[in-house]
Amino acid sequence: MNELSQLALVLLAGLLLGALFFGGLWWTVQKGLSARQPALWFGVSMLLRTGIVLAGFYLVSGADWKRLLLCLLGFIVARFIVIRLTDMPAGRGAKHAP
Repeated sequence: MNELSQLALVLLAGLLLGALFFGGLWWTVQKGLSARQPALWFGVSMLLRTGIVLAGFYLVSGADWKRLLLCLLGFIVARFIVIRLTDMPAGRGAKHAP
């Protein structure tokens, strides 16, 4: 496999890790708002999502800073995709007490 296709796979892995992290965050917020113990939902979710993403970054990077940076780029792009798909623009849509 040539280097360009490896880098494309690294970017795809970053997109998938970002989709997992931010999609999981969105799902956790949806479930946590009506849960009996929301702190447990948010805490376990944070630990699980962070652990999976850190392990994914470690495995994908292969101790190469360029691959790590490209994976991080995919992760950040996935954030914007999830925001767009969940239709919750950043900074807007929050409901505050009067």
